[in-house]
Amino acid sequence: MRFNLPYVLLGLLTVPVLVAAYLWQLRRRRRAAIRFSHVALLRKAVPRQRSWRRHVPIAMVLAALGLLALAGARPQVRAQVPVSSSAVILAIDVSGSMCSTDVSPNRMSAAQDAVRKFVDDQNAKTRIGLVVFSGFAQLSVAPTTDHEELLTAVDGLTTGRGTAIGAAILKSIDAVSEINPQVAPSDPNSGEVQGDPGVPDGPDQRPTPTPSPSAPSTPGTPSGQKAPEIVVLLTDGANTRGVTPESAAEQAAQRGVRVYPIGFGTSEPTQMVCTSEQLGGGMFDGPPQGLGGLGFGARNFLVVDEDSLRQVASTTGGEYFKAEDAEQLNTVFKDLPQRADTQERDVDVSVAFAGLAALVLLLALWLGLRWAPHPQ
Repeated sequence: MRFNLPYVLLGLLTVPVLVAAYLWQLRRRRRAAIRFSHVALLRKAVPRQRSWRRHVPIAMVLAALGLLALAGARPQVRAQVPVSSSAVILAIDVSGSMCSTDVSPNRMSAAQDAVRKFVDDQNAKTRIGLVVFSGFAQLSVAPTTDHEELLTAVDGLTTGRGTAIGAAILKSIDAVSEINPQVAPSDPNSGEVQGDPGVPDGPDQRPTPTPSPSAPSTPGTPSGQKAPEIVVLLTDGANTRGVTPESAAEQAAQRGVRVYPIGFGTSEPTQMVCTSEQLGGGMFDGPPQGLGGLGFGARNFLVVDEDSLRQVASTTGGEYFKAEDAEQLNTVFKDLPQRADTQERDVDVSVAFAGLAALVLLLALWLGLRWAPHPQ
């Protein structure tokens, strides 16, 4: 147990002072006691009472004062608290490989359906944010309790070119820092950077945004303390550009942000077929026609880099999940709150001490009235 206002504990010194004053008063009364010549008459005038009873209410009042002093010092204990009391950042891969039909009807549609169910199952007070990434990452919806806004954004997801997993982690850290002042923003200039191998895994080519040199790099959380916010990262491929996932995970770990990666899709991606909505309103005359022209090396970027995602989970204190079809993905999202819904943090228990003090005072008053001597 720790105290936010430890100097208030000086108030506990009043308890021994009051005990000394009470004992002094008892001794003074004994000295000033009136001597009766007729003991039988005294016994009839004042009923017999056990001597210890008259001290109990006073002792309870003193105990209540001590409890109030403890409450004023704002005691805190380490306890498990639900993540629903904070926020969940969903980082969703929208690279072109999400058009692969190895998961019916395609990976993107299955992911959208699973995310919708996950959002619907959350408490109305749970804040959820949405980060989408392909060749770069962007915050689509800031953490909010307006789940309808979030679902609208999920329904409108479109594919892009490239897979910037590390950038998605950094963008998620920034989303957390906006709602938790103890979490510092990410440092986009820190860590190893991976080049773009030019894998044609999607219909849209966008430049990677230039990172801001002014972003602070000093972690804002005390060493070893986990932020209540978590990041759920869903991807079906491997990082192709920008900061590496391992480097981004180091920054997340420094700030106490846990990342729960989900590797989605099979190891044998098939023909890529996206709907016109998923292609961004028909940016091409037709969907990509399979993977025919890609060599083995390019094909590796269309399957999950499990080693990298496991490393991200291990570094940040999260957990890695694997889903090869829509049913498994729905199960992962359903079970995720049971795996990541609590974490250790300091909880203020001053109200409990104050309530106990009030209860002790009421009990002292009741015992004082019940045990008070009444002439017969």
